Amino acid sequence: MPFLLLLSLFCPALSEPIRYTIPEELARGSLVGNLAKDLGLSVPDLPTRNLRVSTEKKFFTVNTENGDLLVSDRIDREQICGKKSTCVLEFEMVAEKPLNFFHITVVIQDVNDNPPTFSRNITELEISELTLTGATFALESAQDSDVGLNSLQHYYLSPDPHFSLIQKENLDGSRYPELVVKAPLDREEQSCHHLVLTAVDGGEPARSCTTQIRVVVADANDNPPVFAQDMYRVSVQENLPVGSSVLRVMATDLDEGINAEITYAFINIGKEVRQLFKLDSKTGELTTGGGLDFEERESYTIGVEAKDGGHHTAHCKIQIDILDENDNAPEITLDSESKHIQEDAELGTVVALIKTHDRDSGLNGETLCQLHGNFPFKIVQDTKNTYKLVTDGALDREQTPEYNITITATDRGKPPLSSKRSVTFNVADVNDNAPVFFQASYMVPVAENNPPGASIAQVSASDPDLGPNGHVSYSIVASDLEPRALSSYVSVSAQSGVVFAQRAFDHEQLRAFELTLQARDQGSPALSANVSLRVLVGDRNDNAPRVLYPTLGPDGSALFDTVPRAAQPGYLVTKVVAVDADSGHNAWLSYHVLQASEPGLFSLGLRTGEVRTARALGDRDCARQRLLVAVRDGGQPPLSATATLHLIFADSLQEALPDFSDRAEPSDPQAELQFYLVVALALISVLFLLAVILAVALSLRRSSSSTRWSCFQTSAVCSKTAPEVFPNYCEGTLPYSYNLCAASHSSKTEFKFLNINPEHAPPQDLLCNEASWFESTSNDNPKMTSESVNLQQDSKRRCSLTRVRKAMRTRVTSSKHKSRSDIKALQLHKNSDLKRFT
Repeated sequence: MPFLLLLSLFCPALSEPIRYTIPEELARGSLVGNLAKDLGLSVPDLPTRNLRVSTEKKFFTVNTENGDLLVSDRIDREQICGKKSTCVLEFEMVAEKPLNFFHITVVIQDVNDNPPTFSRNITELEISELTLTGATFALESAQDSDVGLNSLQHYYLSPDPHFSLIQKENLDGSRYPELVVKAPLDREEQSCHHLVLTAVDGGEPARSCTTQIRVVVADANDNPPVFAQDMYRVSVQENLPVGSSVLRVMATDLDEGINAEITYAFINIGKEVRQLFKLDSKTGELTTGGGLDFEERESYTIGVEAKDGGHHTAHCKIQIDILDENDNAPEITLDSESKHIQEDAELGTVVALIKTHDRDSGLNGETLCQLHGNFPFKIVQDTKNTYKLVTDGALDREQTPEYNITITATDRGKPPLSSKRSVTFNVADVNDNAPVFFQASYMVPVAENNPPGASIAQVSASDPDLGPNGHVSYSIVASDLEPRALSSYVSVSAQSGVVFAQRAFDHEQLRAFELTLQARDQGSPALSANVSLRVLVGDRNDNAPRVLYPTLGPDGSALFDTVPRAAQPGYLVTKVVAVDADSGHNAWLSYHVLQASEPGLFSLGLRTGEVRTARALGDRDCARQRLLVAVRDGGQPPLSATATLHLIFADSLQEALPDFSDRAEPSDPQAELQFYLVVALALISVLFLLAVILAVALSLRRSSSSTRWSCFQTSAVCSKTAPEVFPNYCEGTLPYSYNLCAASHSSKTEFKFLNINPEHAPPQDLLCNEASWFESTSNDNPKMTSESVNLQQDSKRRCSLTRVRKAMRTRVTSSKHKSRSDIKALQLHKNSDLKRFT
């Protein structure tokens, strides 16, 4: 580990390639060098680093036990590099943990494994006998695949008195022989000469080959052909179409006739070149016979011979330079440790190593590696042709679970060529997403009287993470209910998020409550989210309307309202007041008349409950009216309640009380029969009570002769046997400021008021006299019972009420003589009192 730390500090030094030199044709398994030692890697760490060769055609392999670089395939220098003077194999070694490139260069040394060869075993050469001494004739050169010292070095000619051999060198360094005439030829003396040409290379040991040269001495032809140039130079593009013209050589001969006819032919070229180029023997035009490839060979030197009809020859050289075209797209090699990337990977994390190679040269061989598309990755160049693919942004598996990345390598040729390589990386999940509810808040209506255990709502949250990181459970964490009462109201399913009601809800007791639900995943650490759930308890029509007015008195007596006899249509008589504990439409009340003594005399407000006169009171109309009113709510089905209104047309209280004492007219024969039966029973009861009261009165008269009954003799109101109506009024059950009295429901009792003229009226009210009487009696008789005391106190209260009532009767009585405007003013006063109560 300390060595790896030092290695990371000296990474720039390791970017220089490791260089080895080996001879070709080494046996498989031969040692090239100890790569682990040269790279500074520890041998025990080799299995972990997974050191390997990153190339498609692998000539070498690494021994993971000791780090030796070994030969794994046959290395033929001539096959790999051809005629290049230096043969170099470059490749990269890939090491993991951390992922890195190591650049290796292996120089392949040539061995003398190929002898020189001639294309023909016998070469026939025709020379005129008039050829001057010193004339040269080019001979076919031998070919040797080896390079350097192992290539062709010398030519030797068998001894001959007429010929000698000189050796010349082409521009590319290759050697070729020329035959020199060193003595005059005489065809008649010797028409044919046989020579042996030997080619020898410079290897150890040297290799050689021979060819036979047959020189035929021709008849005299004193003018040889002459080329316009000794050296023709031309540059052509590679991939030139077959049959394309390269150039045209031309030679002239001063002779005439057949001696001036020139033919052209290749000389001193190998078989490969003969297949690539064609020479027209008549015109000297050089054309392509095959495809030219700059990557295989950059130039060619071709010898051309021109021969006339007299066997004179001339020679020239053609230098053909192949121009590189951008005809090779870059090649991409990709190496990575894994196809999975953690989504929380840091910026700059190395994902893969990239190597590019272009067989073209110059700008055509320079490549640029890049990514296309919007990806959180980028390519960082390491060396000239190696790159690193690193992270350049945050990864989010929930948005993009995998990346299909296309790497493009483009050269700088015109037009540029490119190649693509696709690789897919999967993003591994981490718990980086909290659950998210589908709604920001929930509001659920629940009708009251729901069955316990029923499902009332369901919350749902999603977590885009995978596995336990995305598994969500639900719970209740807060509520506006009491903590101890919460469990008795609602519960939630941890798996489904369904909220259950644990009891029946009552809208009148609990109209709404709020819960805070939590969704929590199973990641480590766990993430959670909260949402509010508001439960609205809806109303059902489970409460009937309740009539607030009119009501019965404390003693059970019915109440009545008085109506002035001069009341005009639209006069506000009274108002039925009712409430409903329900809400909304269920509490929307409507008022309906079920029964009326005089249909059409009164109207009832459908929504207000106001009772108004529909027309003026007629002479034939009864002064006492009864209305049975039904109050219905708006529920389905509707619930209702009833109220009975007793209305009396009277201008004073004294006038109303006797009328109210009379029996009500039955609305039908059956009701009249029942009424008569009740009246009969009431009369019998009254007679019995009168007899009892008379007996009690006589006994009291005997016991207290000093007691005076003048008050009770003047008014039936003060009679002890008469039902008391004023206490009901004094309790204030009706909110009106006009005269109102109640009658006893037990019997039909007649109240008789004295018709006292104003001038004969006593100075004090009778009820007040009654109170005075009770007071005097109490003073005279200290032993009065508690019942008498209570009666005295009640009488005092009635006294004060009587004074008010007297004033009101005076106002009502005087209303008979008032105009219609005064009656309307009285009605407005009455309406204001009614609204104040409502």
